Amino acid sequence: MIGVAEHRQRILGAVQPLGTERMPASAALGRTLREPAVAPGDVPVFANSAMDGFAVRFDDVRDASAVQPVRLRVVADLPAGTDADPALGRGEAARIMTGAPVPSDADAVVPFEDTVGGLDDSLVAAVVTTAPRRRHVHVRPRGEDAARGEEIIATGTRLGARQLAAISAAGIAEVTVSRRPRVVVLSTGDELLEPGATAGRGHVYESNSLLVASLVAEADADVVHAARVLDDPAALRRELEAAVDADVVITTGGISAGAYEVVKQAAPMEFVRVGMQPGKPQGFAAGTPLLFGLPGNPGGTAVSFEVFVRPALLALQGRTDLFRRVVQLPVAVGWTSRVGREEYRSVRLADDGAHPLPGGPIALGRADAYAVIPAATGEVHAGDLVSVMLVS
Repeated sequence: MIGVAEHRQRILGAVQPLGTERMPASAALGRTLREPAVAPGDVPVFANSAMDGFAVRFDDVRDASAVQPVRLRVVADLPAGTDADPALGRGEAARIMTGAPVPSDADAVVPFEDTVGGLDDSLVAAVVTTAPRRRHVHVRPRGEDAARGEEIIATGTRLGARQLAAISAAGIAEVTVSRRPRVVVLSTGDELLEPGATAGRGHVYESNSLLVASLVAEADADVVHAARVLDDPAALRRELEAAVDADVVITTGGISAGAYEVVKQAAPMEFVRVGMQPGKPQGFAAGTPLLFGLPGNPGGTAVSFEVFVRPALLALQGRTDLFRRVVQLPVAVGWTSRVGREEYRSVRLADDGAHPLPGGPIALGRADAYAVIPAATGEVHAGDLVSVMLVS
């Protein structure tokens, strides 16, 4: 057997990032940025108020208190969106709303709650009862968020809602992103039955194609074709020949040591045994498309995808972060682990730690993570800290 890290490195060494395309930022959710997003100008482009209140000259109100309030004459009204820049003389203020430009003559903002009347009669006078703590308080300076030419989002970042909001706030309309990988999913086996049909002796409901297709979508790639293939080498060859425009082909089943291993018979992959549980049998071939042969057991399929396929799909997109987050958590209930193979145990997370789940496809729907147990570990005891790969 070869190690998990060795097999994964072989795979990642064969990955070449896909091409790029230019598109509106509004349509780029889930894409990977391939050129940095750079601020075209200062953000914000003008000093603006962080509070509803009054723009004032600090020296006019620095000694204001509830005992000796300072009365200022209001000479302007500044809503958000105005471009006015009124002059403020000694003893004068402008009523100002959050986001409005601060007058050039003002160097502080007094919130309504630090005045006697607040919003009432605020177009006539401001009676300040609490002095600003310092000059420029409640004023957002020009360029506070980002200066012109500053990198907003780095190359290789997945564009989620917050990243796209930052890009839009900087005034960037278009971004350069990676093309989405095109993926074909082929689930093999005569025993597979479509969900909804009546299960008879010798049949199991087919879930791998939906499992893998969903995992592919979660990795921001596109499934362009998914099919169930009988244990017929000729039929599988036809499917593989039709997948010439795909970037990745993923098969499940047919790679173990039995007599009817259709993927082994028909697919041009290298088949290896990897020191992991589940997922020992693996197949892979470099090229275009990349070929992955995953075990047919749904638990082994899911783990193999997380450990080998998902990093490759992200690398194709130029992602800088290829791996799931791993944290150290205590185990709530102990179990026996197989020595000699790195174990990936489905676990449910609770306040008292990671709870192991039984094997089988139903447990996948209840799992939050995989506990990753080193190959040399034989016993996992309650309270032990283990590495936990978060997948939900």
